Amino acid sequence: MQKEDKSQPRILYSCYAHVSREGEQFIPEHIFSYILSGSQVVHTSGKTYHFKAGDFRFFRKNQLSRFIKQPPPDGEFITVSVSIDQGTLRSMSAEHDLYINSPYTGENTLLLPPNNLFKNYIDSLTPYLHDTGNISKALTVLKVKEAVMILLETKPDLKNVLFDFTEPGKIDLEAYMNKHYKFNVDLNRFAYLTGRSMATFKRDFERIFHTTPNRWLQQKRLSDAYYLIKEKRLNVSDVYLDVGFKDLSHFSYAFKKTFGIAPSRLNLEV
Repeated sequence: MQKEDKSQPRILYSCYAHVSREGEQFIPEHIFSYILSGSQVVHTSGKTYHFKAGDFRFFRKNQLSRFIKQPPPDGEFITVSVSIDQGTLRSMSAEHDLYINSPYTGENTLLLPPNNLFKNYIDSLTPYLHDTGNISKALTVLKVKEAVMILLETKPDLKNVLFDFTEPGKIDLEAYMNKHYKFNVDLNRFAYLTGRSMATFKRDFERIFHTTPNRWLQQKRLSDAYYLIKEKRLNVSDVYLDVGFKDLSHFSYAFKKTFGIAPSRLNLEV
């Protein structure tokens, strides 16, 4: 419904026909989402969530996630997602005196209890979901604001998430990297999510791990890959993406350079 612009309010209709799709993504803005058909597994913040058709979800911004989207038999995986941008939230904060009361301590990914407010809201989007053209930004903003008000009506403590405009604070770098190293994102993203400038991120990283971020990430991912291929007997094609590589040829080259054997040959050893 809107052109791809992560700084703008968006209402997205996603449809995947007959094919399971998996991948990873960074969630830059808060998301309110509804599954019309199919199911989805989401791995984020060290937890795994299983969602099905009819589920309403809320995803907090600034999360790294892995997902598997599974269509139903002979059907399609379909979701509607509302991206709640910071500009719209700042406008609502000023207009309605909405501010945080205390730091939010709840889950970053929520399965929301179904109710008529959510259902009627999704129904109200139906006329736009199959529209091939772009609706106006003004109308999109109104629908995003409506989603926010419904979220606050249903789960008031989300105010402390939605209207928290602070940047990520400096957190435990060692714990964060050990939990998220398999996500294939650039170092700028890791620096931001751990509350650091790039210079501080590199300095803190080398102080903790005694090597550079790029070297540590590659070695950590390759070590995982070696274990999965050698001990778990997994196929190379199933491993390289899971441990954080995007390109099979680069993975194979780095693997052989590190361990002296091609991953495909290791897979054949008894």
